[in-house]
Amino acid sequence: MLVKETTKAKGNRAEEHIIEIFRSRGLKLLVRNYAVHNVGELDAVFTGNDTVYIVEVRARQDIPGYPNPSESVTSSKRRKIIKTSRHLIREFDLYDRNIYFLVGQVTLDARGLVQNVEFIPF
Repeated sequence: MLVKETTKAKGNRAEEHIIEIFRSRGLKLLVRNYAVHNVGELDAVFTGNDTVYIVEVRARQDIPGYPNPSESVTSSKRRKIIKTSRHLIREFDLYDRNIYFLVGQVTLDARGLVQNVEFIPF
């Protein structure tokens, strides 16, 4: 019996894929799913040298005419990410680092397998 995979499971697989890409580039995963109550959540945060990468992971099935995953990051979501990042910077004392905000756009095929990954600044 074929069981349909949940959206959460696909999202977790997309996050794992993003984490492996950053690790393969020599970056360290600082924290995953960093949450601040009543503020927001950061999917993945990486560090390398003097740089911090805050990545919002978005995964969608590749359907012609359907919006790109990155288009689902609204201005409201961006504000939440920035507010949550302030807490992260304070907690981990990252004041002297360069901070980059990226959308990790993951495109999946009909079976839910990763087809393409792009990093888009926001």
